[in-house]
Amino acid sequence: MPQHRFAAVCPFCASGSVIDRLVDRETLGAGRGVDPDYVLGFAVPREQAEAGVLEWLNKGRLLAPSEIRGAKISTMEGVYLPAYLYSAVARSNYTARIGENYTTTETYVTTDSKGNAVTRTRTVVKTEWRSLAGTHVTQAADHLVTACKGLTNSELEEIEPYDLGAIRRYTSAMVTGWSAEEATRTPAEGINLAQEEVQESIGEELHSYLPGDSRQVSSLTTVFEDEVAELLLVPVWVLALRWGPDKKLLRVLVNGQTGEVQGVVPRSLGRITFLVLAILAIFALFVLIFGGVLQ
Repeated sequence: MPQHRFAAVCPFCASGSVIDRLVDRETLGAGRGVDPDYVLGFAVPREQAEAGVLEWLNKGRLLAPSEIRGAKISTMEGVYLPAYLYSAVARSNYTARIGENYTTTETYVTTDSKGNAVTRTRTVVKTEWRSLAGTHVTQAADHLVTACKGLTNSELEEIEPYDLGAIRRYTSAMVTGWSAEEATRTPAEGINLAQEEVQESIGEELHSYLPGDSRQVSSLTTVFEDEVAELLLVPVWVLALRWGPDKKLLRVLVNGQTGEVQGVVPRSLGRITFLVLAILAIFALFVLIFGGVLQ
């Protein structure tokens, strides 16, 4: 079984197994050897996930390299990947400037059609700025961040959301028959990732929360209290392909609960060049034919 997996399906007898590894000083700090707290079960069957990926690949099939266009979707694997479910109270002190718009009438001198100087008036919008400082307190609940170094936080965000109403306490029976990864990020690393997410969302909240027609947040300092980071296994269908002479990696992820498909289809430079030349040739032919007719 791969180093960071604790559940897999035997390739010889197709039976599922869950292995309890011994916890040692080297692996304990990274969360390895520690049972997850919760698990979200698979709701999307393989057939639906394969159909979703095939539809997704077909959207970029025209410009994709031949290795991608001939990809075998059957190599997709269902994996339980670890994530930290983070909650905390975020207390933020901020300073900001808020702008209130008002209209005024001003007089100006211009020249009319005959070259004579004339005085006219016009209405203009101006902004009055005021300083503002305060405290913003919010409950940051149920933020998901990756606990696996093989999965970036942005990749996890792309296939979210997950329905946390379907969460269950972890038992080994729930992952038997599936592959499951151990946490390779420490809880402290997970908390740091979650704090960055929450801090960013607080900045967005302030812009909609503050009064005025315009807002400029000058400073924002957040203290996190009552932090909790629990280990959760989330269901993901994974299609990983190596393609091209450099064996570049194409990874397509499918949310095993909702069927959301995410990834980046590479583009073939040769196909793009051919398409551009074909368009130019058609355009040149069009000019040649219809240009002569117009003359």
